[in-house]
Amino acid sequence: MSLRQEYELNLLGLKLAAVDIGSNAIRLQITNVTHYEGITNFKKLEYLRFPLRLGLDVFHTQKISDKNRSKFVKLMKAFKLLIDLYEVDDYMVCATSAMRESVNGREICEEVREDIGMKINIIDGNHEAELINMALGGFIDEKSYLHVDVGGGSTELNIYINKEKIATKSFKIGSVRALDDNIPISVWKSMNKFITDHVNKQDNIACIGTGGNINKILELTNPSKNNRTLGIEKIKEVQSYLESYSYEERINKLNLNPDRADVIIPASKIYLAAMSAASSKKMVVPDVGLKDGMMQVLYKKNKSKRL
Repeated sequence: MSLRQEYELNLLGLKLAAVDIGSNAIRLQITNVTHYEGITNFKKLEYLRFPLRLGLDVFHTQKISDKNRSKFVKLMKAFKLLIDLYEVDDYMVCATSAMRESVNGREICEEVREDIGMKINIIDGNHEAELINMALGGFIDEKSYLHVDVGGGSTELNIYINKEKIATKSFKIGSVRALDDNIPISVWKSMNKFITDHVNKQDNIACIGTGGNINKILELTNPSKNNRTLGIEKIKEVQSYLESYSYEERINKLNLNPDRADVIIPASKIYLAAMSAASSKKMVVPDVGLKDGMMQVLYKKNKSKRL
């Protein structure tokens, strides 16, 4: 290959796609990865978030309804069409708590595979946490951190000391699951115990928060997002502010999406519970999530193709 051809291939880059099938929404991200003068750049080409709340079905009836099943299959067809139109080199699809807990989740995934050839990986909480952690590399230093990732159906916790992950665990505590206040006290106690058992309160541990709700809380306090750190008192302040409005007012006055306006308050309670258990006063909010960890996996697998 000539230097000119190699240069053109590097400019063309490597196109990757990640689909995150969550309990509250489903996301597609298409990214172009380029390499120039020794620097690798990840540029977002497309990002779509569709508010299909699979968790509302599963956490009440243990199965995905026929209506949402039909919507889900149509959405996967639409996402696969975009993936094909962008001529993506490789893609990855992961489903989390709602799909893994539904009695018909694997059947639906098989329908999608047979219908459009899209393989869906139903991953457990530990694998989910591992993927999210892959996107956090630049935010972990020698200090002590509690990473809190709050989804619709589960919360993943990871504890780092001196850049080493010393403990990880997934809990069935999530923003959609908490809407009806039906999470057993024993599960809350278990999460609290996990944190207190692994965190030295003298370490002045900081928290890292990931998930759509903590990013929205950050946006409400700092629309420019120049400072991506939230103090615990600021989170409590936003929580009280949100609670002062009705669900309809949060949509129409605060301009929140309907599928965000109800879950943001229970999500804030989960973040605060974790921070309180760790005696942490601040939370760093990097704009990364499961899809970014999936991109890292795809990049490592495919970088020899173009870069």
